[in-house]
Amino acid sequence: MPQRSAGLLIYRRTGGVFEFLLVHPGGPFWARKDEGAWSIPKGLVDESEDELAAARREAEEELGVAIDGDFEPVGSYRQPGGKIVTAWSVESDLDADAVRSNTFTMEWPPRSGSVKEFPEVDKAGWFSLPEAGLKILKGQRPILGDFLERQNAG
Repeated sequence: MPQRSAGLLIYRRTGGVFEFLLVHPGGPFWARKDEGAWSIPKGLVDESEDELAAARREAEEELGVAIDGDFEPVGSYRQPGGKIVTAWSVESDLDADAVRSNTFTMEWPPRSGSVKEFPEVDKAGWFSLPEAGLKILKGQRPILGDFLERQNAG
């Protein structure tokens, strides 16, 4: 059974144009990566956890603030590695510069015996649709398109 992950596509309207909040993963592997490295705030769903509850919990852990609003399902997406990401959209306007993520520890450099702490998310930003399409991980790009389809259909 593939791993399940859940996340929030947080959006706002600025001058009638949609902008999307994306997060950049912390840690040394992602430090020099930009295009195709950003993500919606998301994380693994615990075995008995509701997926929306997991998405909200993960967003709060990665952003440092609770996200409230009207959560609309967007869809489920198989990632290149096999994981399934389920996304909900929610309108919210938060200060991307005020994001304070939880942290994780890992041995760094590899095989050094030295354990270092890194933020799970090292930065967040608001992006227009064209920018978001470049920044977001390839496997998450369909989330943006499906969100816009739902907006246009409604």
